[in-house]
Amino acid sequence: MNKKLIASLPIFLSLGAFILLNSCSNTAKEPDEEETPKTVYASDIIPFFDHWNLILGDGSNAGQANNFEHEDFFYAAKDKDGEWVVYKAPNAGDTHGTSNNTRTELAQTKKWFPLTDAKLTATLKVKNVSATGDARVAASYSVVIGQIHSADGHENEPLKIFYKKFPGHTKGSVFWHYEINTAGEDNSGRWDFSTAVWGHDFSVVGTEESTYPAEPADGIELGEELSYEIEVKEGIMYLTFTSEGHETKTFTKNLIESEYAAAADMPQQTKDLFVPIGQDGVERANAYADEGLFFKLGAYNQTNGKSPEVNRNWCSGADTYDGDIQKQYETGNYAEVWFKTASIYVSEDAVSNEGYFTKND
Repeated sequence: MNKKLIASLPIFLSLGAFILLNSCSNTAKEPDEEETPKTVYASDIIPFFDHWNLILGDGSNAGQANNFEHEDFFYAAKDKDGEWVVYKAPNAGDTHGTSNNTRTELAQTKKWFPLTDAKLTATLKVKNVSATGDARVAASYSVVIGQIHSADGHENEPLKIFYKKFPGHTKGSVFWHYEINTAGEDNSGRWDFSTAVWGHDFSVVGTEESTYPAEPADGIELGEELSYEIEVKEGIMYLTFTSEGHETKTFTKNLIESEYAAAADMPQQTKDLFVPIGQDGVERANAYADEGLFFKLGAYNQTNGKSPEVNRNWCSGADTYDGDIQKQYETGNYAEVWFKTASIYVSEDAVSNEGYFTKND
């Protein structure tokens, strides 16, 4: 056989085998055939849902939100800045536990005590707050985007992080609350103390139902990214807030020794906001030292349809369309928060938080 022909045989045979294999294959797609796009879940974007139960805006507990979405309340989204996890909550609907407000929010499945280490971080942007409400009501037009909650006793909240923007304003305020862990068995006297991060604190309200205070010069716009870090070590809560173009802010708060254990310790802000509506309690001396705490994260809508005559700090009288969720979404009467990243540290000393869910679900 010709040496040149022999030398070319492997190439020819390989090519022939390739042609033969492909001619026998049935995997070729028709020109107009399209692949079904893969569903991207929240757990693909921020894979930490083993640590949480997801409470939806209809009051239900969806459990661990791995490979889960709900078109009305919780799903993945993508824009020019990347992929996000969306939490959405209307002004009115079925609520979780004894709350007056709807939420689409994660609640940690384990609880820990203030002397153990715990940490939560998040980067997010608020996309919407309610279009209606009473400007004299401090909670109107706001959403809570992160919390520390007590699982025991009165189930009060040593931390709530708020975003609030009045209608017609470009910029909103970020502030955080400490709620006293009320001494005694009667929790009706509990109150919050609010601290501004960027913009105003909770106490800055309108003079009339539709008259708004000045827009904060250093506020955060809807759609503007911000980050928070919550760390608890040896009974002290450390807070850090960052946003590009804004001053980084840090705060500390003792969770095991109260600043408010006597009536004389009550701050003026509380005297102005809460005492007139009968919320004038004092805190137990060791604050939250004896209680299990847990993190929450998401969109806890603070605007509701209840009459301001019931409580002028928390009842907004906003539009709710008899709880019709789609109508509320169409008219801007909802809260929506998008999270880009988040992380949680859970101590080995943390224990099951099942008792909280059994009580509130």
